[in-house]
Amino acid sequence: MGQFIISVGREYGSGGHEIATILSEKFNVPLYDRNMLDQMAERNGIDAEDLHKHEEMKRQGLTRTVRGHSSSVQDTIAKLQFDFIREKAESGESFVVVGRCSENVLRDHPAHISLFIRGDEAVKTERICRLYKLNKIEAKAKMYRHDKKRKAYHNYYSKMKWGDSRGYDFCVNSSLMGVEATAEALYKMLSEFLNNKE
Repeated sequence: MGQFIISVGREYGSGGHEIATILSEKFNVPLYDRNMLDQMAERNGIDAEDLHKHEEMKRQGLTRTVRGHSSSVQDTIAKLQFDFIREKAESGESFVVVGRCSENVLRDHPAHISLFIRGDEAVKTERICRLYKLNKIEAKAKMYRHDKKRKAYHNYYSKMKWGDSRGYDFCVNSSLMGVEATAEALYKMLSEFLNNKE
């Protein structure tokens, strides 16, 4: 099996991150998510917490752009993450990456496959209630807040719209079979695709 890169976009509460984790384990490849900021912080001698505060957020307030360089912390972090993803892809490494506009950043890379995981509102709400010990009202508020932030970030840095099926290779509703069965089905389908590609 040659190089492959699986990017996973997801609605909050859909289990998309868990699905990405299962795929990375089954394919035995690295998973890049929030951890890429820790690696970048270590490489650049920066406090990782400072980076995490501004992660997956679009530019806020007034900023200046001089000779292509933005004074926005959000823009700088986004660019660092996009460069990190490109660098890993160009190195020939196979990996799974969660969010970070990766399906847009790697759109033209021949080894790239993009997934978007969505879910039914009731199922996502129940999952968030269970994972974070919240009531339904709190869970829905958390879900809407996170999805609004992800959508704003994605649509700011990408040409395609967040969650629009035309921008992804596979869009899946994880509520139909559950997170683990969805991950298993995706693994089988992707394995077959990658083996036939050889």
